[in-house]
Amino acid sequence: MSTARGFLAFLYDFLVGDDPLIAAAVVAALALTAALAALGVSAWWVPPTAVVATLALSLTRATRSRESLGAHPVPSSVPGDATRAPKVDPRA
Repeated sequence: MSTARGFLAFLYDFLVGDDPLIAAAVVAALALTAALAALGVSAWWVPPTAVVATLALSLTRATRSRESLGAHPVPSSVPGDATRAPKVDPRA
């Protein structure tokens, strides 16, 4: 593999990572911030809003995909909780 190809592969993995949607959201937020700033509009609020919206979308997608795989909920450690996993007697 050539040096340039290796660097581009690293750059793609570093910038895009596991979720291309998050990378696209970052690019869109930066572009919107730049466009609003060029128009003279105060655009400081765009990046934090984009972070919150992207995080919510990412978490929603992750929990839906986990549920569709049939993942079981984590047993609760709260005393008296009905969803708590049964205790196993080590002497049995």
